[in-house]
Amino acid sequence: MKFAYKFSNLLGAVYRRGNLTFSRDGNSVLSPVGNRLSVFDLRNNKSETLPVSTAKNITSVALSPDGNLAILVDEGGSALLVSLVTRAVLHHFHFHKPVHSVSFSPDGRKFVVTKENVALMYHAPGKTHEFNAFVLDKSYYGPYDETTCIDWTDDSKCFVVGSKDMTSWVFGAERWTNLIYYCLGAHKDIIVGCFFEQGSLDLYTVSQDGTLCIWESDTELDGLLLGDREKPEEETRQEDGQPPSEVIRGKADGNKEKDGRENVRYKRRGKYFFNKEGDFNNLTAAAFHKKTHLLVTGFASGIFHLHELPEFNLIHSLSISDQRIAAISINCTGDWIGFGCSGLGQLLVWEWQSESYVFKQQGHFNNMAALAYSPDGQYVATGGDDGKVKVWNTNSSLCFVTFSEHSSSVTSVAFTSRGFVIVSASLDGTVRAFDLHRYRNFRTFTSPRPAQFSCLAVDGSGELVCAGAQDSFEIFIWSMQTGRLLEVLAGHEGPVSGLSFNPVRSILASSSWDRTVKLWDMADSWQTKETLRLTSDGLAVTHRPDGQELAVATLDGEISFWNPMTAMQTGSILGRHDLQMGRKETDKITAKQAAKGKSFTTLCYSADGQSILAGGQSKFVCIYNIKEQILMKKFEISCNLSLDAMEEYLDRRKMTEFGSLALMDEGVGDGDTVALSLPGVRKGDMSSRHFKPEIRVTSLHFSPTEWKLSLGLLIYSLDSGVVFDPFDLDLDVTPSSVRRQVREAAWAAAIVLAFRLNESALTREVLEAVPHEQIEVVCSSLPDVYVEKLLSFVATELEKSSHLQFYLTWAQRLLTLHGQKLKNRSGAILPTIQALQKSIQRHFEDLSKLCDWNIYTIRYAEALSRQRGLKRPAAEPASEDEVSDAMSEESGEEVHMLT
Repeated sequence: MKFAYKFSNLLGAVYRRGNLTFSRDGNSVLSPVGNRLSVFDLRNNKSETLPVSTAKNITSVALSPDGNLAILVDEGGSALLVSLVTRAVLHHFHFHKPVHSVSFSPDGRKFVVTKENVALMYHAPGKTHEFNAFVLDKSYYGPYDETTCIDWTDDSKCFVVGSKDMTSWVFGAERWTNLIYYCLGAHKDIIVGCFFEQGSLDLYTVSQDGTLCIWESDTELDGLLLGDREKPEEETRQEDGQPPSEVIRGKADGNKEKDGRENVRYKRRGKYFFNKEGDFNNLTAAAFHKKTHLLVTGFASGIFHLHELPEFNLIHSLSISDQRIAAISINCTGDWIGFGCSGLGQLLVWEWQSESYVFKQQGHFNNMAALAYSPDGQYVATGGDDGKVKVWNTNSSLCFVTFSEHSSSVTSVAFTSRGFVIVSASLDGTVRAFDLHRYRNFRTFTSPRPAQFSCLAVDGSGELVCAGAQDSFEIFIWSMQTGRLLEVLAGHEGPVSGLSFNPVRSILASSSWDRTVKLWDMADSWQTKETLRLTSDGLAVTHRPDGQELAVATLDGEISFWNPMTAMQTGSILGRHDLQMGRKETDKITAKQAAKGKSFTTLCYSADGQSILAGGQSKFVCIYNIKEQILMKKFEISCNLSLDAMEEYLDRRKMTEFGSLALMDEGVGDGDTVALSLPGVRKGDMSSRHFKPEIRVTSLHFSPTEWKLSLGLLIYSLDSGVVFDPFDLDLDVTPSSVRRQVREAAWAAAIVLAFRLNESALTREVLEAVPHEQIEVVCSSLPDVYVEKLLSFVATELEKSSHLQFYLTWAQRLLTLHGQKLKNRSGAILPTIQALQKSIQRHFEDLSKLCDWNIYTIRYAEALSRQRGLKRPAAEPASEDEVSDAMSEESGEEVHMLT
């Protein structure tokens, strides 16, 4: 097994903060999630997280007019130039101050960045290779307070900037003789949005108190006069070595005529007020679509308005949430409106003409505490501190069902062996079972006395459900069929921290804070079979897939391995130093000293049982080789400095003569002391004005092709294309020799040579060159060692290839001819079989929907032709069975193979 992994996707969160942006075709929406950017394809109902990340949470996103480039700016002012074609970072830049908004000009030649009270215009990166992609062109000064928003004219000649000083400033992108700057007032609150009318200098400005002002210009865009470039008032050299740029300083007294020329002037044509009842006063977001003259405004109460400008006619008003609407965006056609609610982590896309949701997703708005992988690898169930259980599709990366029956934090979730039932345990004293067919809570398990359940396990048959209590130190066992409490297992002297069923035997292992692991015999009167003594408090326990080994994580940072048959310890790994916990801002000890008290809280075996994955109170996840007891790989799951416990050393810039600035909470009152967070608190002092969530891994799980952990929900995939890893290589194995075998029609020899070279592209070329009628012959003549390799390759290609019937034929022939030999090694090839099943199931669902839709379309056309009196060529109309048979033949043989 190669320990090369790459970031694959992010689930569990769809929006955090920042602005939303639609793609240029209007079919996708770009949403910042923490320090990453997710792209949601609304047409195909899929999502993707870009494999790039900023140093802190993203606050501003700008998309180039051609849709190929994106600028991501985090809350610290650090910017990334990202190619949306190659998904790669092209340039790094730092603005040294927090950035409020970024916007490209419509022609794509410039972009404007606003920070503090200044607007900076840069030359946009072009198609040629450049040493510095961000070249400063002009600096615009005018507002007396922080800037809030930007908008450009259609021809990129001018742009307008809104500010917190209740003014809007119109600046010329070039050195126009009749418009250098213009200041607009008339508002009594912060400017939320300012927008140019299409093809005009006319303006709309919206303020936070719910006021809309309409400004009319006496000059058209064609009336702007380009004069000689005057000497700039001030030339400065930037700190990062930028060349001198032009500085334009605006004054609030407006544009005064010089040399008798007429300057551009504005007059207010109208002023309108939104409904001021209730919470409508606080207008939080606005967007304007120029072609349809549609203004969308969002409020702190979760209500949004649609108005037609300039008449200010109310088209629609709807409440989509009970939280503040933080961001609004409209796609290019003006049909879809995107809303982001940071309080609940919601992302919604609304089609206002049909008044329906195009897209509606919400992640866990509190910590994600547990996850479980379905047996077929298609679904992931997550439980959070918000009391919700969500089920995510790993193909689309979207949540398709949410169960909210729990009234407190969900501590553990698990799938049954068949994958149709999800069981969850919660601190509200209930264990609930959910049906994935009917999407309902069909069983609720409770204890005789109220108890807080901290862990959960389901046996291989799906009949027994066990949950451990952290207050009564007992283990409760229920029957899934009847819902009755079968037994209460007592014996632990501390909270039960982990439960795990043996995959092959009816034995339950339970770990506890009393420094023991107990093995309970489920087949023999629920008696304690063995008691394993630990060196410290037990935090997690798990069985190897073959049931021959038991792994236990303890409070002293050690992972111990036991033989459950002999109750003897077979090995241990001291992983405390591998955690490398960062230093919290409020810590008064070093990170090295703090790491002595850290430990692993979650464990997971790999499918082959040779490695174990461990995570805990750290930003690192470790993979250990069990036999050698060494660290194989360590992953840093996040580099987001907006989370606490990320930095190993104190930042000297935050140190003052009174101590760290992090210990000084602004506006806490006149108290002499600083209220530090209590031990074990994950989010800091909630009464504080500001706090940082702490980074930690609460749960992780291996799947056949990837592993997941719940920090959000990060997915890492096996990266097989990074390392050249040949198999049984010698001098005769070359790409030319492989292709020579293909030309000679020696298909089996060519496949063997391709696998020995182990190049995916070459193997695909050889495999697809084999004639369809020769597949069975080639499969029968393959050596046994290459059968598993070929089956694994087919399972991988089937997921992404368009040659569906071809690869299904390969899989069918391999399983038919070598089924008995593969069955003898079922444990080793189980991940391959699960991946194959996952791909086939996904294709079956897609094709079955398409065939059903075609059948309905043909029936409709047939009924319509009969209604219009058109005659069919045949004597009698086709029956439903005939139409179904015809559609089955048309869809191809692969539909029958999938079924």
